[in-house]
Amino acid sequence: MNLLFSNDQRGEYPRSWYAATAHPTERFAPLRGETRADVCVVGAGYTGLSAALHLARAGLDVVLLDAHRVGFGASGRNGGQLGSGQRMDQDGLERLLGDAEADKLWHLAEDGKALVKSLIADHRIECDLKPGVAHTAASARDVTDLHRYAEHLERRYGYDQIEVMDAAHCHDLCPSPAYKGGTLDWGAAHLHPLNYALGLGRAAASSGVRIFEESHVHHIEEGQPATVQTDKGRVIADHVILACNGYLGGLNRKVAARVMPINNFIVATKPLGADAARVLTRDVAVADSKFVVNYFRLSADGRLLFGGGESYGYTFPADIAAVVRKPMTEIYPHLRDVEIDYAWGGTLAITMKRMPYLARLGPNVLSASGYSGHGVGTATHAGQLMAMAVQGEAEGFDTMARVPTPAFPGGAMLRSPLLALAMTWYSLRDRLGT
Repeated sequence: MNLLFSNDQRGEYPRSWYAATAHPTERFAPLRGETRADVCVVGAGYTGLSAALHLARAGLDVVLLDAHRVGFGASGRNGGQLGSGQRMDQDGLERLLGDAEADKLWHLAEDGKALVKSLIADHRIECDLKPGVAHTAASARDVTDLHRYAEHLERRYGYDQIEVMDAAHCHDLCPSPAYKGGTLDWGAAHLHPLNYALGLGRAAASSGVRIFEESHVHHIEEGQPATVQTDKGRVIADHVILACNGYLGGLNRKVAARVMPINNFIVATKPLGADAARVLTRDVAVADSKFVVNYFRLSADGRLLFGGGESYGYTFPADIAAVVRKPMTEIYPHLRDVEIDYAWGGTLAITMKRMPYLARLGPNVLSASGYSGHGVGTATHAGQLMAMAVQGEAEGFDTMARVPTPAFPGGAMLRSPLLALAMTWYSLRDRLGT
């Protein structure tokens, strides 16, 4: 079974609020026959779109392939949060890699955040970019940890854009009984993720990238040049970039051993009208401190966009709305019976250490994936770093590639059951507040 086709109609976006409010874009034809390129990029999410755009702007001939549509996967379905730093906290990176490497990774992550903002400005991408992401804590211990981490970022890295919130301040922002305090990062941001991806697609096409949709890559023959084989065509390319994230399938065993697909789910309620103030009093996004994170924000038309719940396997649950309603009601009991207009799932990818996996798979094959829920900035930046590495400027790529990424235990057959057991344990800890 292939995740590319397990839950979605081929070549059609899921029925999400994002798809319903997307700015229309042209449908690119599938690849037919053979073509030649300097670089073939596989996957038209943030990673592939950014890589293709930056390569084309540097004058290279680029072919970009996707099995479905531009922004079809996690890039067009996620919570839309552009977070600060790496997915692993800086103090964890300091312990893992030492101060010097952690410092490089902090600055790379902030470069990624700035890159997203500059691409949106430079290409006039209309995606409702707004500042502010709150991190809310469900326990007093988590409040202490968030406040301590904000202090660490300011003292160690000079990052002074985080506002600490006690219980009263947090409740003023997010009137939920579930949270005891937190932080509010004004350097982070939120956006409409599908419109951002579609905007990158338009920018790439206008820069000369040849985009082919509904072109499923099922085999790559490495060599110089390499051959990328699709259902009805192939690309002969000097370089190949894999930008598949959770939809990699069997294209590369080394990546598949270290990058695991998981499913996450989001709902959009009906427009809340005046009741929106009982959800959030400011136009910011929220991510909480639970291990299986709840994340939410208000849409431009006053709906609650709420993400919660995960599954590990090939198929989405039959009733996604019911899955997400449970954590949503824990955060906002007064929304127990609110109407849900849209409910959708998406497949992202995680790594053991929750840091992205960037790797050279061959002399002319690069890969980046495993953003672990932190992909808006990190994936966009990874695409740029791979484009630079193709051109011989590999310092940033190599810094990211030095982060150790162990393989998941159990192999392809056992890793999902083992992860499900681990997630059940952490979910129990969340419920007990320990």
